[in-house]
Amino acid sequence: MIVVTGATGKLGQHVIHELLKKVPAAQIVAAVRSIEKASELAALGVQLREADYTKPATLATAFAGAQKVVLISSNEVGARIPQHQAVIDASKAAGVKLLAYTSLLRADTSTLALAVDHLATESYLRSSGLSFVLLRNGWYLENHTEALGSALQHGAILGAAKDGRFSAASRADYAAAAAAVLTGEGHENKVYELAGDKSYSLTELAAEVSNVAKAPMIYQNLPPNEYEAALLGFGLPAPVAGILADSDAGAATGELESKASDLHDLIGRPTTSLAQAVTEAIGR
Repeated sequence: MIVVTGATGKLGQHVIHELLKKVPAAQIVAAVRSIEKASELAALGVQLREADYTKPATLATAFAGAQKVVLISSNEVGARIPQHQAVIDASKAAGVKLLAYTSLLRADTSTLALAVDHLATESYLRSSGLSFVLLRNGWYLENHTEALGSALQHGAILGAAKDGRFSAASRADYAAAAAAVLTGEGHENKVYELAGDKSYSLTELAAEVSNVAKAPMIYQNLPPNEYEAALLGFGLPAPVAGILADSDAGAATGELESKASDLHDLIGRPTTSLAQAVTEAIGR
């Protein structure tokens, strides 16, 4: 039995769908905070179990009988470390044979603010005695494409990455890698640096959007503090705005570019291209 935490989240749903291509639905558990909000997953035939990171009793029930667990990192900035530790503790108590964790690209050397919680989780997982797989996910294409509607209205993509490059891939790509690890053999205690096949700059992103939308589009580079202020003005929560600005600043120094082929190798196909992602996002 394979348990997927955060199964109603954007990445979690993709992981469920990728697992369904490889194993029967009855062997998959969607661990969710709210059963009521998981009706779409229930319709797929997977088991639903309540799993609230702040309620250890629910985790014990959710992981009962599980052979493998994929811990999709929490999006609650400031609370992630204890939440992740609770999942690791519950997995160990349940006798889980393999825990896969969605970490961050080069988490052990990254200077990104995002890396702090991921590295702490990795360290705790290593010390737990559980067999593990570290899925160090790079940037998500959707981090850029989901905001293109607003960018098209204003004719500009904002950022603070200068000419830095992003080796981004889609959530579906990263989910396919997770499914390959969870259903394959020989992945115990491995670390995978996962990134897209081809990198791009935000200037290149703007050019691709202009090409697909047949509309003028530029990239406007801002100092990180001004970019953060702009994101706050768009209504993003302060922690999210801070992380995005910090990540762009890191990208400017190469933190989000990678030549690793682990993602391509695990999924057995090319990763989603920038052109594909932009075309799908704009819908033209």
